[in-house]
Amino acid sequence: MIPLVKDFDPEYGVCRRVSPRIRRVTANNPGPFTFTGTGTYIVGNGTVAVIDPGPDDPAHLEALLAAVEGETVSHVLVTHTHRDHAPLARPFANAVGALVLAARPPARETHVSGALDEAEDQTFRPDVILNDGDRIAGPDWTLETLATPGHASNHLAFALIEENALFSGDHVMGWATSVVAPPDGDMGAYMDSLERVTARKFDTLWPTHGAPVTDVAPFLTAYKAHRLAREAQILSRLEAGDRTISAMVPVLYAAVDERLWPAASLSVLAHLIDLTRRGAVVCDGEPGLGAVFAPR
Repeated sequence: MIPLVKDFDPEYGVCRRVSPRIRRVTANNPGPFTFTGTGTYIVGNGTVAVIDPGPDDPAHLEALLAAVEGETVSHVLVTHTHRDHAPLARPFANAVGALVLAARPPARETHVSGALDEAEDQTFRPDVILNDGDRIAGPDWTLETLATPGHASNHLAFALIEENALFSGDHVMGWATSVVAPPDGDMGAYMDSLERVTARKFDTLWPTHGAPVTDVAPFLTAYKAHRLAREAQILSRLEAGDRTISAMVPVLYAAVDERLWPAASLSVLAHLIDLTRRGAVVCDGEPGLGAVFAPR
C-alpha cells in the first residue's frame, strides 16, 4: 500500500519557507485532481526561479508578486502545460521581467474531451525550450531538467542539486497516484520515468500538489507496485470475462469517488494500450475507450 500523505494545510496565499532554498505559495484551486491546490515553488534567495506559477488566478498572482518583492526572478519554469500549472506563467513572467522555460507543448490532442478537468493550456508557449539534462543556476541553487513523460508527454521535473531534491510536478505526488490519460499520457513512458526518478535516489520530492515525500525510496517502490497491481487486476478482469473498460471500472474503482471514474477509465485504457503493445492483450482494432479487449 502506498503511504499517502493527506494531512496538508495549504495556507492559501501565504509564502511559507519549507527548506533553506525553497518557499511555497499555494493557489486556492482545490479539486479532485489538484488536491488542496497548486503549490508554486520559489527556489533560491535574492535571485530566484519560480516553478509552476499555476492557474489563471489574480489572487495567486498577487500573492506570488508579494512573495518575490525585492528579489530578481531569473527563470519561470513549468513542469507541463495543464491548466492548473501553466496559465499564470506568462502574466507572472511579464510582471517580473523573466523568461518562461518549459518543454515543447504537445503537438496533438492531449485528452478525450470532457473526461478530465486537467485540460491543456492551448495558448501556452515558452520563451525557451528545455530538454532533458539542461541546467540553469542562480547564486545559491542549481536546477537540472529531468524529462519524466507519462502523465503528460511534455512533463519535466526539476532536480535541485544542492538539496538532492526533485520538484516532481504531477509525476509523483504524496497524496495520490498520478493520472495517466491517453492519448497524451502513456503508461509505458510513465513506468520508465518512475525508474529514472528512483535511480537518482533523491532525499525529498516536492510535488506541485500537497505535501513533500521525504521517505522517497519506499514510497517509489510502493508507487510502482500499485501500478503493477492495477495491471494484474485488469488482466484478472479480462480472464473473468470483462471485455470493455466500462465493465471494468466500476469493479476496479468501487472505492473511488465516482467523479474520478472518467479519469480512471483513461488510466485503465493506458494500461491496456501498454499491455497490447507488449502482446499480453489483444484488441478488436485500435485501443480506445469503446474498444473490446481480450487476454492473449
